[in-house]
Amino acid sequence: MRIVGIDPATFTGVVILDAGGNTITETVIKGKGKSAPGGITQEQRVSLENQLYSILKPDDVVMKEGIANDTQMMITTAKIHGGIESMITRKGLTFDEVAPLAVKKFVNVSNWVGVPGSKQLLKGTAKKKAMAAAALEHFGYHHPSNDVVDAYIIAKIGEAVYRVRNGEKTLDDFQLEYQREVVWSIVDPVGYKECEKNKKKKSKSNKRPGKPAAAGSHTHLKEQQFLF
Repeated sequence: MRIVGIDPATFTGVVILDAGGNTITETVIKGKGKSAPGGITQEQRVSLENQLYSILKPDDVVMKEGIANDTQMMITTAKIHGGIESMITRKGLTFDEVAPLAVKKFVNVSNWVGVPGSKQLLKGTAKKKAMAAAALEHFGYHHPSNDVVDAYIIAKIGEAVYRVRNGEKTLDDFQLEYQREVVWSIVDPVGYKECEKNKKKKSKSNKRPGKPAAAGSHTHLKEQQFLF
């Protein structure tokens, strides 16, 4: 049994862990063939898919990152994800999917940085540096490729989910709340959503009532005579 973490993109990061959670493969797959500006050609996409197919084995446990809601080049991204999912299925495997925000959450990286009132979206080089630093802090893992770093974190999520599903661990074994919540959202999405919903309801009900709105149009000046 191996655990495979996949970060789909034109440069697809792939990390494979053995049954003990040790890294045995860390690579970036890029489709071979004629390139095209601003996307990926059919030739490159098929090459990327074939390379992934050759890496996968029948007993692999696969975790892949999903598509970000704000992704650019949505059509290209969707084609890459669809092709990768097709290869996983053709290999006779199933897969779990983890949202990009959940991948960041698993290593305590926020999507926004700064102080309230002047926060900025974490993206580009800043995001890559934050993820690299978080992987080093949480797992002692380092790799020069940001695609591999992301794939490693995805593989660690896959490992955590596998351990819980197979009774090797419980959710309570995860001391870090943010990691526990990410795993819970995958192994029991219905229960997790229900809990989050109840949290929000409780939070709203605990809010202290604000100051009543002033009835400005009904406020009488001292000199104003009452007509009723």
